[in-house]
Amino acid sequence: MTLRSKLLVSFGLAGILLMLGVYPIVATSLGLPVPGWLADMRLRLGLDLQGGVHMVLRVHTDDALRVEAESEMERLREMLDTAGITVSRTAVTSPTEFVVEGISPEQDQAFRQAAVEVEATFDRSGGANGAYRFTMKPNLQVQLREEAVTQARQTIERRVDELGVTEPSIAEHGTGGDQILVQLPGVADVERAKGIIGRTGLLELKIVEQGPAATREELLVGGQPPENMEIVPGSSGDPSTPGVTVHYLVRRVAAVTGRDLRNARPTLDENNQPAVSFSLNQEGARKFGNVTATNIGRQLAVILDNRVYTAPTIESRITDQGRITGSFSQQEAQDLSLVLRSGALPASLTYLEERTIGPTLGADSIRSGVIASMVGLLLVVTFMLVFYRLSGVNAVVALIFNLVILLGLMAYLGAVMTLPGIAGFVLTMGIGVDSNVLIFERIKEELEANRGVRASVNAGFSRVFLTLLDTHIAALIAAAFLFQFGTGPIRGFAVTLSLGLVSNLFTSTFVSKTLFELVLSRRQAATLSI
Repeated sequence: MTLRSKLLVSFGLAGILLMLGVYPIVATSLGLPVPGWLADMRLRLGLDLQGGVHMVLRVHTDDALRVEAESEMERLREMLDTAGITVSRTAVTSPTEFVVEGISPEQDQAFRQAAVEVEATFDRSGGANGAYRFTMKPNLQVQLREEAVTQARQTIERRVDELGVTEPSIAEHGTGGDQILVQLPGVADVERAKGIIGRTGLLELKIVEQGPAATREELLVGGQPPENMEIVPGSSGDPSTPGVTVHYLVRRVAAVTGRDLRNARPTLDENNQPAVSFSLNQEGARKFGNVTATNIGRQLAVILDNRVYTAPTIESRITDQGRITGSFSQQEAQDLSLVLRSGALPASLTYLEERTIGPTLGADSIRSGVIASMVGLLLVVTFMLVFYRLSGVNAVVALIFNLVILLGLMAYLGAVMTLPGIAGFVLTMGIGVDSNVLIFERIKEELEANRGVRASVNAGFSRVFLTLLDTHIAALIAAAFLFQFGTGPIRGFAVTLSLGLVSNLFTSTFVSKTLFELVLSRRQAATLSI
């Protein structure tokens, strides 16, 4: 490779990455014009530098277990009805158990046969007076808890993505297996973000059996809701009585749920008020069509998070379209659409920890980091110039190339700069100096052995290269482990360190040697200022 080609590669690469990583930062601070595509690629700041919100949420995995228990109980009850087996009571007694009571001795054998499918996931134990208890198998409990946390994390990710948050950090957290860490850089409206993230978002469509009633007690039978029914509060839908809560008696099992949802979007109702329209997938449309076709003239409750938002009368068969009306503002309609599109959470959430980091604190961190980097760079430059004289200039230029390339790579790859990342930035300077020290010391040894200047330079770089490669690979392995097993700031440090190692290996061997060759090509030197 010719010297001209080496110079073109070195300065061309540095120039391109200078535009990507350094120019947007300088242009933003000085008010200079920045093209849109270049502004989109600028180096992003993490939560600790930009400000935002840090939250730790707990997933109540018992909710997911209870849903499974209720589903299996309803499936068993339907099979018993089909087989003509009567029971006096079915009830979920805990998140992992349900009971069936009142089975006559004559129907006991038929009951056992009907319960065979349920016993694949629930253990059956007999009791007195025709009662049976079904307990969820331990392996299924573990599986459902893990799935609930994973689904909650994925749902939160979808909601945060639609919020437009730049570079959020969402990961499972803690040792208990039921916590999720959420970091949202640059978020100003914390309460809105919390409301969207933590909202269950469970949509259910159920036929109204009775109601609306002014009080819950009007719908009770013997002090209890009828079997397989539940009472849900909600709005009357009468514009003349806004804010008045009424109660509806509906079936416990929904005809259609949010799992059948295809899309949701904000719209306007017939009174030009904000509302939310939704559409169903093919399976949901089939079920919705069957339910509405057989219940014309009855009310259909649109239930969101266990509250009836509207209960219109079914006038004809409906398949794949619906609308949720209520006392919404435009922002609330948009947020509700977002929650529905992202899917329902599999379990409820509680906030264990919440910290808000103001942009002022982030600006102070940036200022401190820049000062630390500049002081470190100044000390390094001073040391190299004093100890290695004119050859120290070579090391300083290579170090500046290294930092420019590092910033450019981070901007191009979309990496996030955090406070620990600045520490990795400073550490990169130290590694760069260490590489140059090894090379320069080797060159000095070759010169002391009375080799020529060119031969000493070539020997210094060639014989130290394998040592540098070995040390950089070892450091990259350590950074890979930090990235794999670390979270948040630790990952930021690992990313910066990894990119710094790659750029340093290039600049300390290729760029630095090219600079030596450039100087030696212009004069025949008997000695080297080192």
